[in-house]
Formats: sequence, structure tokens, C-alpha cells
Amino acid sequence: MVSGRIKGMAEDTTVDPKNLQVVKEGDLTYIKAGKLTALGLAASDAIREGITMEVLTTLTRERIAGAITNYRNDRAPRTLLINSGYALLVTALTALLLWGILRLFFWLNVLAQKRIMARVERLESKSHYIIDAEQIGDMLGGLLKTVKVVAMLLVIYFYLNLVLGLYPWTRLFAQYLFALTFDPLRTIGLGLLKALPNIFFLVILFFIIRYILKMIRLYFVGIDQGRIQVKNFEREWGLPTYKIVRLLIISFAVIVAYPYIPGSSSDAFKGVSIFLGVIFSLGSSSVLSNIIAGYTITYRRAFKLGDRIMINDLTGDVVDRSVLVTRLRSLKNEEIVIPNSIVLNSDIINYSTEAVSNGLILHTTVGIGYEVPWRQVEAILLLAAERTKGLRTEPKPFVLQQSLGDFAVNYELNVYIDDVKHMIQLYSALHRNVLDVFNEYNVQIMTPNYERDTEQPKVVPPDQWYTPPAKKTPDKAGKS
Repeated sequence: MVSGRIKGMAEDTTVDPKNLQVVKEGDLTYIKAGKLTALGLAASDAIREGITMEVLTTLTRERIAGAITNYRNDRAPRTLLINSGYALLVTALTALLLWGILRLFFWLNVLAQKRIMARVERLESKSHYIIDAEQIGDMLGGLLKTVKVVAMLLVIYFYLNLVLGLYPWTRLFAQYLFALTFDPLRTIGLGLLKALPNIFFLVILFFIIRYILKMIRLYFVGIDQGRIQVKNFEREWGLPTYKIVRLLIISFAVIVAYPYIPGSSSDAFKGVSIFLGVIFSLGSSSVLSNIIAGYTITYRRAFKLGDRIMINDLTGDVVDRSVLVTRLRSLKNEEIVIPNSIVLNSDIINYSTEAVSNGLILHTTVGIGYEVPWRQVEAILLLAAERTKGLRTEPKPFVLQQSLGDFAVNYELNVYIDDVKHMIQLYSALHRNVLDVFNEYNVQIMTPNYERDTEQPKVVPPDQWYTPPAKKTPDKAGKS
């Protein structure tokens, strides 16, 4: 190759670039140095360049001589020593510049926190929280970090390009590094310049939609917090309705913005859109059904957070209700996760809805023999209810005779409570008092089964209530 032959001449110290010879042999003109030939020129080369053969030969000879001289100068010890000094100086200046950038952006961050964010926080209160100071602070901090990183990367890039360009062995890599960075940036820059009107439209659309969503959110948050009241519209509907409206507005904005997105008309972009659409359609059937069920449950007002409910024989307190699942905490402190589609298609018993206003009825059943007067049994049951702490005094407890069985009369004691959170504790206390009072009055409970009369009534006398290891302690929900 020509470059290899010229390099060989440059490395041969016997070759004087000033004494390059022009030798004409036949139709070709050669440029030589002694026995070494650099290249040969033909008349067609001169015609292609649009100059005479003599001018082309002279220019080529001078360029080869200059290349040999530059090659030797770049590798001369004095040149390498000077360039090494430049490299050390540039390294020191680069380190100093990087330190300066770090200090500068530290100072800018402090300035932003003290002055700019203070003004933004005042503006936030004046705008009735349409402007989010925390969000603006995060954006400002992120912008400063991005600019800092970009500035440091640019400094390092130019440092490497400059230092690598000082030495002939790494100069080609420096040129490659420059082209590797500059060519994509040029392509991106030209693309951005071409798409600038569309980007400007998208930015304006973004801020308009963001402002509209802020205003709508303020309205529905006001409903959720009770500051705004709408007839026949419940408070707990506020945030779910906002999410639906937000989804509709964002969907409309995406439809409007789609044609203006750079590259949206390309085949690759369309292919990705189709691929995402197929994935969404294949995997979203159950998700969509749960989401729709979640919103349906919200507007049905079947329950709210904190309510104690029963779904398909699962009882617990509602601790979370998302668009996909409902979470309960069971009476044994277990977390129960139920998909909303199952909740929607199940019978729901809500213990909390009427508990505060009208009271929730707890009921327990006992079977007593026919030989015991029913009036005495009812009095015993009402006395047990009276001794149980935590029950409502109004409405009063009452007793129903459920059935006249083969061997016993079934009595149902009904009491009212308003604290559903302690329902099982109150049941336990009520059962303890029922047992105690029947034992006190020497009345035998016949349930669950009766086969024959026993010689001695199956009761526990009061003097044996605290047989060891039982200890007599105050009962939190026992006798009053």
C-alpha cells in the first residue's frame, strides 16, 4: 500500500524528504527516494483532478515530503518530551476544572434550596397547592445533577481527546473517539432540530394536561376530605372517580399527542405498538375484570376501610381496597387477599354498617329442659346479658324461643353491641356469664344432645368455679 511505503521511507533515516526524485517511466511518473518508490502517477490521475501532470507531480511530491517530515517530528524525543509536559499540564487543569465544577454545583444546590425553593413554597400556598413545591424541588435537583454530570463528562471527553492527540501512537484513537461521539450527536441534533415544532407542541400539551389534572384533583380531594359536598355523591367516591377521570384525560392526551411523537410514523414504532397491544390484550383480561370489579365495589358502597365484613365465610377487617384486590385482616391476625372479581360475585356481610347507629345483634342459643319454667330461663339469660360488659343497654337484650325440640326448648339470647372489633371477645364473655348464671340457679343446659336424665344435675356449684389451677382475677367483660 502507498501509506505503508511512505511510512517505510519515513522510518528510513537515510531518506531525505528534500531529495525526493520524480522519475518518468513510460506512461507513469514515479516519486522515489533512492531505490524506494512511494507511488506512481498516470495521466488519467491528472485529468481526474483537473490539473496538468507537472502540477500534480509537484503537489504529490510536496505532500509526501511533508508527511515524512511530520512523521519524524512527532516521534522526535524533544517533541515527545514537550507533549508529555503539555499532557501533565492539561491533566492538572482538568483535575482543577472538575473540582471547580463540583464546588460550583454544590453552591448552586445550596442557593436553590435557600432562595429558589423558599419562593416556590410561598407560591405553593398562594396557588392553593396547584404548584407542588416538593415536585419542583426534585425536578430542580435532578436538573442540577444532570447538568453537573454532563459538564464533567464533557471535560473528561475533551481531556482524553486532547491528550491522546498529542502522541502519534494514540492519535488515531483520538480521531476515532471524536468521530464516535460527534457523528451520533450530529444525527441526534439534526433529528431534534427537525422535530422541534412537534416537541414544542408536546411540551405545551403536557403542561396543559398537567394543569387540568391538578385542578380536577383539587376538586375531588376536596370531596374526599369533606370540604366540597355534592348531592348524592359519597365522600369515598372522590379519589376513585378522580382516577377514572384522570385515565380518560390521559388517554385523550395520548391520542392527540401520538402523531406528534418523533418517529411515530416509522415502521419500527408501529411494530412496537402492535407488539405491546398484543401483549396487553393477552395478559389483561383478568386484570381488567378485577379493575372493573374494584370500581364497581366502590360505587356499590358495600364496605369501606376499617369495616368488619364476611366474604365467602372469610371474616376480617378491611385494611386495603385497591383496584385489583381487597385485603382483610382476619380475626387471627392473618392477611387475606381476595381478587375484586371474586368479591363482586360474592355475598358480603358487613358487621360495621349499622353497628354504631342501630347496633349489631349478637345471639347465642341454649337448650333447656321442659321442666324448667321458660320465664326463669329468660330471666337467667337476661341476667347473663346484664353482667356482660361492653353490651348496649339500649335497645335492651331480648330472648326468643326458637323451637320446641324433642327433649328441650331452644332459647336464643339477643344482645346489641356497637364495637364490632371486639365481637369475639364479647361472645366469649357472654357465654361465660350464661354458664355462670345457669350454674348459680342450678339449671342444667341440655344442648347439644340429650339422651336421659342424670342422677345429679350437670352443673358446677359456685364454690367450685375457681378449682386449681384457676385463679380468681377481675374479668374485663364479665360480671358488672
